[in-house]
Amino acid sequence: MVRSFARVLGFSIMAALAAPVAESSARDLVVGVEAIDYSPVYGYRDDRFIGAARSILDAFAAAKGHRLIYKAFPVKRLLAELIHGGIDLKFPDSPDWQAAFRQGHAIAYSGPVIAYIDGTLVRRDHAGLGVDGVHSLGIIAGFTPFAWQDRLRAGQVEVKENPGFEPLLRQVQAGRIDGVYANVAVALTTAEAVLNDANALVFAPGLPHVSDSYRLSSGTAPEIVAEFDDWMAKNPKLVAGIIAEAGAERGIR
Repeated sequence: MVRSFARVLGFSIMAALAAPVAESSARDLVVGVEAIDYSPVYGYRDDRFIGAARSILDAFAAAKGHRLIYKAFPVKRLLAELIHGGIDLKFPDSPDWQAAFRQGHAIAYSGPVIAYIDGTLVRRDHAGLGVDGVHSLGIIAGFTPFAWQDRLRAGQVEVKENPGFEPLLRQVQAGRIDGVYANVAVALTTAEAVLNDANALVFAPGLPHVSDSYRLSSGTAPEIVAEFDDWMAKNPKLVAGIIAEAGAERGIR
């Protein structure tokens, strides 16, 4: 989502990486996650957190002796839980999401965990559609289509929110909206699973899109974030294998 990476109040990732990482005591940690199915990257389905993110976080916890308790919240509420201490950790996160609400709050962010492209999917017969041909854009409720902000402010594109991802894809397929803005790996995987035609929707790289990575964050346990970064740096093959097997970076490689 928008990737200016402006200076943000909080704990510096650079400082966390430069300082020696002390092993924290094994503990129970509540991880706040989004109450949506964003497979294969992450998702909350049948009262259970799933996806590549779950496998990575579980591997970290097992290595360090922590017990992770996953708790799902609506996307719009999850940041408030982080800021007010209702959860120990948040995934996914970025210092750029809802940046204004983060001001004045000390939040520690991990390094990149899972890379992604947020882009626009359209019907295959509209693959060459230019920005002037997009008048309606579907998004998951609580998400922000950062790459389209200029055209949204100008009133050139109307946003259509939906709490469910599958309905958005069906609306594009039926021509009720021009495109859906989402994580490309998630959108392609879901489209193949739920639409009768696996090739009905395609990523349109000529339309606005952004590339970034999901991060782990904490407002109450920066030492856990530092420990997670250290573990990630020491286990790159394990993490890369989990991501590749899940297809969580589809469309990037």
